[in-house]
Amino acid sequence: MDARHIPVLLAESLAWLAPERGGTFLDATLGLGGHAEALLDAAPAARLVGADRDPQALALAAARLARFADRVELVEADFGRLEERVGHRAPFAGVLADLGVSSLQLDTAGRGFSFRREGPLDMRMGRGGSTAADLVSTLSEAELTDIFRQYGEEPQARRVARAIVEARAERPIATTADLADVVRSARRPMRGEERIDPATRVFQALRIAVNEELDQLSELLDQAVRMLDHDGRLVVISYHSLEDREVKNRFRDLARGEVDPITGRTHSETRILEVLTRKPVRPGEAEVDANPRSRSARLRASRRL
Repeated sequence: MDARHIPVLLAESLAWLAPERGGTFLDATLGLGGHAEALLDAAPAARLVGADRDPQALALAAARLARFADRVELVEADFGRLEERVGHRAPFAGVLADLGVSSLQLDTAGRGFSFRREGPLDMRMGRGGSTAADLVSTLSEAELTDIFRQYGEEPQARRVARAIVEARAERPIATTADLADVVRSARRPMRGEERIDPATRVFQALRIAVNEELDQLSELLDQAVRMLDHDGRLVVISYHSLEDREVKNRFRDLARGEVDPITGRTHSETRILEVLTRKPVRPGEAEVDANPRSRSARLRASRRL
């Protein structure tokens, strides 16, 4: 499994986290532990807390990081419970969040994340909660349209939603192949999308909805900032415009500080963050060639004041 796991923007993440400063770092999306391993190797004085909502990923990461012994603590937690589960280890010298779907999830057909592998239509990153099949089989045409439009930015959202409602009336949409077939049949070809599978945006939208990813991201950013030490670094890697926009706007607001409602001026003493990356950091051509899944990655970094 490790052979397929290539940490995205690894050198850039370490550069912005600056683990050589020492202290305890939080990897809020541990996954298979690639970023965590590199950080611990790069900074012998650093310690790390790794959190993930996926127990299968945690077990594999534990084996990978076992050689670091008591420098590592692993915790099962989603973003909503992060501070509750790891707050006792704060303040952190740095927090990393890689918001991508892990190789483990994408490459395991039984997890139901990929339209390229037939499996149950699940898409849950952790335990419990509704599956993608639950949403596809119970939501109205209007609700599905909203999900596809809001989370997938799907231009043919209503057409696809209508096709799903019609298809499920005849037989259940229970597998990734079932859903992909319905979407591909429903969508009209669009210029400029020849290299994109027609099911891409719908699968993204359902995954975001199932895991409440944007709500969770908002909670993550709030909690991470509270748990950062003075001069602590917050590094976030996102993979689509909705996530990146949320990170960009939150960093901007916390770096600007409170605005006086009368004068419209900002109170500099209320600034919480300094934005370190004026523009998102993108992977270079060599990284994209080696790891095509990194193509859409965008890294933003900030520093706690």
